[in-house]
Amino acid sequence: MTKNSAQQTRTSQTETNLVSVTYNAPVGALRLVASNHGLRAILWPNDTHERRRVRLGQIDEGSSPVLAEAARQLDQYFAGGRMDFDVDLDLCGTEFQVQIWRGLADIKYGRTTTYGEQAAAIGNPKATRAVASANGKNPISIMLPCHRIIGADGSLTGFAGGLEGKAWLLDHERRNLGMEPKWSSNTLF
Repeated sequence: MTKNSAQQTRTSQTETNLVSVTYNAPVGALRLVASNHGLRAILWPNDTHERRRVRLGQIDEGSSPVLAEAARQLDQYFAGGRMDFDVDLDLCGTEFQVQIWRGLADIKYGRTTTYGEQAAAIGNPKATRAVASANGKNPISIMLPCHRIIGADGSLTGFAGGLEGKAWLLDHERRNLGMEPKWSSNTLF
């Protein structure tokens, strides 16, 4: 489970003091974005200004202790030595979205669940579509592991990093647990 000591919840999604760094991951160049309160987003290459699932406002290149810590923990994750994260997060969304995003941290490393199971876990099994929509706006993928959500039929479903990125992350975790890869050849990146 992700242990985030300072999770902020706001409905405003813009802030003037956002800084970012590029993090070169095995799945591609990710852009880590932080506010003064914590990590605000992990952006994938396809999160362009025109097609961004997360509204952030002005972002300056820069560094911060939060960004350094996020990069360190991602290094550990990609090296196979970290199964959960404890970076301070600055979650901006509706109360429902934040509830869904926080719930992602309960999905065990190397395991998967469905949108329907996630909806049932919050006590609203009929909210499957709302849960899927909230997951689609998850600003902090990998650390809040929406890649562990699959379709009810066991298929891979949408992901900010594309289905290839999702498959890679799932198999990366399976390999680190000594399990056979299930989703990809892991040679896409």
